[in-house]
Amino acid sequence: MKSLPLALLLLAAAVPALAQTPPADRGQAPSAYYPAPPPLQAPQVDQGASVTGLTSPLAQDDKKITQTKIDSDAEAQLFAGATKIVWGRYAKIKGAKSGTVTVTKQGGLWTVTGRIDSVAPGTEGDWASINAVVESISANHIAVRGEVAFRVAKVDNGATCKTSGQLHFRRSGKSQTWRLTEGDNPCDGTQERFDLVYDKPAPEKKPVPAQKKG
Repeated sequence: MKSLPLALLLLAAAVPALAQTPPADRGQAPSAYYPAPPPLQAPQVDQGASVTGLTSPLAQDDKKITQTKIDSDAEAQLFAGATKIVWGRYAKIKGAKSGTVTVTKQGGLWTVTGRIDSVAPGTEGDWASINAVVESISANHIAVRGEVAFRVAKVDNGATCKTSGQLHFRRSGKSQTWRLTEGDNPCDGTQERFDLVYDKPAPEKKPVPAQKKG
């Protein structure tokens, strides 16, 4: 008798192995509880904190200032006399003039407002301004909250470039000028050298009494 073909022998050997293969491995649908039955009770979790009454961490920046803090009476007295704005970008051009600034005290709150319009040849139409409340006054230092704006025709197509938020003016030594620390123009990076200047009032001239002719 001739030997069976090799294919039949391999098929006969594979039948017992197939009978031992789990149903899931033969393409049947897995059990509904695979890989494990669901828990009898959902896991316990802690109750979260209430979300009512929450405040933004940025709320402090929006807090309205109602009173100026004064740590130096001498500095406050000097700053109260600031009446000029000098704009360093154009200060050295022949024909340049200073602008005006007003420091106002309303109760316990100080404000500072002012503007300078450039009149130097070739710069007509350019201007700078300040509009702010004074947060604090200390030796050689004035902190304000508001904005300083610059308009320069050749910068950003003449758009108004603003520096805003908490701003600082500092004075050194016996100088009577406070310079804006954040004085870089945000549009082109130029240091504008924006200064508030104390202008000592001219002494009053007393009338000379008329002399009697004798």
